[in-house]
Amino acid sequence: MPQIGWSELLVIAVIAILVIGPKELPIIMKKVGGWIRTVKNYTNQFQNSLEEMTDLDADIHTETKSKKKLATKEKDLET
Repeated sequence: MPQIGWSELLVIAVIAILVIGPKELPIIMKKVGGWIRTVKNYTNQFQNSLEEMTDLDADIHTETKSKKKLATKEKDLET
């Protein structure tokens, strides 16, 4: 991920003030902040759902192993 220094931020701020204007800048910044917050929420929800699916997959794998062991023990008891 690229790193942005203070000089780059200053240049971006000056360009934003010149292009957007000082009156509209706070409104635009609030909108951009809202978009960033929404994107972060979506990525967090996606990550949480992936973690839940991997946990379920691990549970299924453990359960399958247990059933195989139990089936093997049942066969041994029958013989």
